[in-house]
Amino acid sequence: MFIAYVVVAVLLSLVLLMSARADITRDPKIIETLKALGVRDSWFLPLGLVKIAGALGLLAGIAYRPLGIAAAVGVVLYFVGAVVTHLRAGDRKGVGTPAAIMVVAVAPVVLGLATV
Repeated sequence: MFIAYVVVAVLLSLVLLMSARADITRDPKIIETLKALGVRDSWFLPLGLVKIAGALGLLAGIAYRPLGIAAAVGVVLYFVGAVVTHLRAGDRKGVGTPAAIMVVAVAPVVLGLATV
């Protein structure tokens, strides 16, 4: 279970860091979507920083599992919010990516709890 946690935590952290980079550097494709959802410009940096914090927490969870579990729960909640935001804006096509990341983020929670 520990190896599975490490693999999922590392891969999810990479996804989060790439997504955070797009938010922070204001990638035009991402920004266009976020603005269509009603996300304000002032939120891009904080949203990116939250993703970075989640990635770092997942990686720290390799050494200290409770932190990794807490970070994974935070990532799940972040992406629940993203799914809700897409659905409220009527963006059914765009809901797939945050929903998939949310589902993947459940794995470190389960694996972390199994290896405490």
